[in-house]
Amino acid sequence: MTRILITDPIHEDGIRLLKEVGRVNVKTGMTNKQLLREIGSYDVLVVRSATKVSKEVIEAGKKLRMIARAGVGLDNIDVEAAERRNIKVVNSPEALTIAVAELTLGLMLSLARQIPSADFSTKRGRWEKAKFMGMELRDKTLGIVGTGRIGRAVGYKAKAFLMNLLAYDVAPNKEFKEKTGCKYVDLQTLLRGSDFVTLHVALTSQTRHMISKRELGLMKPTAFLINTSRGEVVDEAALVEALRGKRIAGAALDVYEKEPPLSSPLLKLDNVILTPHIGASTIEAQREASVIVARKIKESFGLMIYSLPRE
Repeated sequence: MTRILITDPIHEDGIRLLKEVGRVNVKTGMTNKQLLREIGSYDVLVVRSATKVSKEVIEAGKKLRMIARAGVGLDNIDVEAAERRNIKVVNSPEALTIAVAELTLGLMLSLARQIPSADFSTKRGRWEKAKFMGMELRDKTLGIVGTGRIGRAVGYKAKAFLMNLLAYDVAPNKEFKEKTGCKYVDLQTLLRGSDFVTLHVALTSQTRHMISKRELGLMKPTAFLINTSRGEVVDEAALVEALRGKRIAGAALDVYEKEPPLSSPLLKLDNVILTPHIGASTIEAQREASVIVARKIKESFGLMIYSLPRE
């Protein structure tokens, strides 16, 4: 019988589907040492972002045939080590598109209207209307770095706010351009021309610190940076310097170079909004992520797929 180990919390609907594949054990919160002891007897490993599937873990998984990530990125999995052992790696990026896109728009509105600061002030008995003069998104330019599923979803929603779009991607999307009227430009032109810059790229050797001191220096002093992709895409030290020096107006981050950012100087800045990596944290997204990877596992093992009704 196929043995499946789930080491991070996933939605019960996904677990229910996996029980049609084989024997499922849910053991969350394991240390690396515990995982190394446990993994040897399992055919499938299902994780989210907390479990680090290192080369050491993969080598200890003598029976492993598949690793499934209920989420977008694969940076917590040593994909090359898995490929060398002919272990299939799957994820569910399509599940989180709406959740991350909506958070991005929420952060953009929060920056434009100073919503977190206004809330903090009012709850402390102040009435500082003049202090919280904001701006509208209408007619502002949004620069989208990366027009994959999430970047495009952000763009479509931004058009509803009557924003102008600039985009940068190594593979421009013709349909997105035609539907939104966005203009594909190089990264430097995007940074210079945008009132808001939002990042939607995977973490690779090419994208690590793609936004650093030089790139931040190209942005308008009135512009805002939003990152809901991966923390290491932004050079945090350079961002802190830019925020302290008011070289950009502000930033909103859901991801960080080190998570949680307990000792980060970002925590002491008043022109940055910080959230605890909640881009995918919606009931709908987590259900979809678990169900999608469960279906992919079932397909891989040659089993019939039974659709669950949407809630």
